[in-house]
Amino acid sequence: MAETVQSVDRAAPARSRRTRGTKAPRPRTGAAPEAAPPDADAATLVGYYRQMLLIRRFEERAARAYTEAKIGGYCHLNLGEEATVVGLMAALRPTDYLFTNYREHGYALSKGIGAERVMAELYGRSTGVSKGWGGSMHLFDAEARLLGGYGIVGGQVPLAAGAALAVSYKGGDEVVMCHMGDGTTAIGAFHESLNIASLWNLPVVFVVINNGLGMGTTVENSAAEPELYRRGAAYRMESLRVDGTDVLAVRDAARTAVERARAESRPYLLETVSPRLKGHSVVDPARYRSKEEKEALKAADPLARMALELEEAGVLSADDRDRLDAEVTAEVDAAAAFADESPAPEVSTLFDYTYATPVPGELRRLPADPVFGS
Repeated sequence: MAETVQSVDRAAPARSRRTRGTKAPRPRTGAAPEAAPPDADAATLVGYYRQMLLIRRFEERAARAYTEAKIGGYCHLNLGEEATVVGLMAALRPTDYLFTNYREHGYALSKGIGAERVMAELYGRSTGVSKGWGGSMHLFDAEARLLGGYGIVGGQVPLAAGAALAVSYKGGDEVVMCHMGDGTTAIGAFHESLNIASLWNLPVVFVVINNGLGMGTTVENSAAEPELYRRGAAYRMESLRVDGTDVLAVRDAARTAVERARAESRPYLLETVSPRLKGHSVVDPARYRSKEEKEALKAADPLARMALELEEAGVLSADDRDRLDAEVTAEVDAAAAFADESPAPEVSTLFDYTYATPVPGELRRLPADPVFGS
């Protein structure tokens, strides 16, 4: 049963009243309501399925490339979280901003960044989305308004609040979305950012992707309140928990959160329950999971679930599904070939993006270079 705390009978502050310290209305907090009839036509549903399929095949190819030593460093995949990724991105306008953690390949693809540029970045090539200097954990594209993947747990959360403050200060109608893993809710910056976002009425949607595990530790063993959306109540922030394996449920919940942030300039905390199919990273064999858990995850695969639902609804036949799979696989193969053929960045460009604008006295010493020059 969904639990709901009714808001007080008072209108939220209008966008012209973004005053620090303005009291916010008490939030409604609860689990997602019972599913309503899907608000999507056949073409939209097939489009969502294709995006999910693209993420799945892309991530599978990335895992393979990592074992072939074509991708270095760390590599965290969205396998099993495709419905959450596509649903969240479907709720944003192209002008809205996105901050992510290091599990962000699927978000970049769904934000409209081409598979070739994303794969090239994973390969560390100059044609990549971050010119080859970011790698898997640091995708960035200002034009697409993807303002970075962040390797430090929770590093993106204060920055997202700051971006929302900039939007508010300039009087824009953009919304900032900031996604994070469940483990991030345990750090101080999470609470500090939610507090200031609520105090200052910032148009930011914080999204907790709850895959049940902070690396190998379960949420139940690390959080006194494992229903993470409830933490919004401490900051008078509306919050909701939704099934992250249902793309339409995620999209609709995210639309509510985003449009409320846009219209009322109020933050929102959304939790999507979306188990990952594999380990924390490519090198994690997930031995902390039992055989029964692995079988349950396989049975709840959101991609297989949506394919079956579309087939039963007469929207996508088995032949159509095979055709889409062939198209997507060819797209991913082409992206991998593009990355393979692209050049590595020149060492001379290492410091080109240290700062957005020139900084006097900026240090550009490479390892083993003399400290004071020759």
